[in-house]
Amino acid sequence: MPVVANSPRSKPARQADGDAIAHHGELLQGVFEDNHGRAHRGLVTLPLDSLRSSAWIELDVGGTVCVKPAYRVKALRAAQLTLEHLGHPGLGGRLIIESDIPIGHGYGSSTADVVASIRAVAAALGKRLLPSTIAHMAVAAEIASDAIAFETEALLFAQREGKILEHFGGALPPFVLVGFKADATAGVDTLELAPARYSSEEIQLFRILRGMVARSVEIQDVRLLGQAATMSARISQRYLPKPRFEEVIDVAERFQTCGIQVAHSGSLVGLMLDVPSASREKLSTINAVLGEKGFQDIGIFSINSTVSAHVL
Repeated sequence: MPVVANSPRSKPARQADGDAIAHHGELLQGVFEDNHGRAHRGLVTLPLDSLRSSAWIELDVGGTVCVKPAYRVKALRAAQLTLEHLGHPGLGGRLIIESDIPIGHGYGSSTADVVASIRAVAAALGKRLLPSTIAHMAVAAEIASDAIAFETEALLFAQREGKILEHFGGALPPFVLVGFKADATAGVDTLELAPARYSSEEIQLFRILRGMVARSVEIQDVRLLGQAATMSARISQRYLPKPRFEEVIDVAERFQTCGIQVAHSGSLVGLMLDVPSASREKLSTINAVLGEKGFQDIGIFSINSTVSAHVL
């Protein structure tokens, strides 16, 4: 790449990259109270660090930022917001997004693009932003975001406000996830979904589920986490029903899994297995059963464990 000479009107191009992980839907989503008793929509993300989005940017003094591919408009908006936040609204540049995260099924592809872009722009300006700052900017860029700016930290996050409602004080307990799509053909636009109107009974249940997640992190109990995730998935069926959900429940019970989780605004479903029981033979059998039932894009992922993630 040619070197740009210094002059009163130009500066050397500043280049940097950034990346961000995906997620596999949520373990819990609903309405929760903050420390002052105010209600907020919130979620507990299931981080998935085996899939990533990467952003590369070259800044210039042109005043206009362009993005490739051109449809990554949320990433473009995030880059512009970051330049403004860091005091350089007049800079422009080229932003390139590369990602292996599938779009439209609940993997958090747009949030990963947004977070990666924010990190790339900040790095190009010689800055490093706090995860809390990145989270606020991600919400500004895409209206609703998840908690992947905090990587694999276990927390309850207000997805439309960009703030933490509760930090659970550690990582999720280790487990193996068998993930798949309930409907591999239908993508979901999160912003097109009307926010769920939870009943008072469901909101009371969310308090219990929140406590179960907190306790599961404290004592590293994946079965307790799976119970909370399963109940949250059942509530989600009222608002974004997954096809053949009861068949998934049957498979989970047949193989004595710890529970199931879903993308509350996507098509993903996951079976949660404790690490000791997740033998290759068992995983292969589960894969075969799911395939026979017509579920697609089946993958096995390691969550906070040393089990190798792979796609069957």
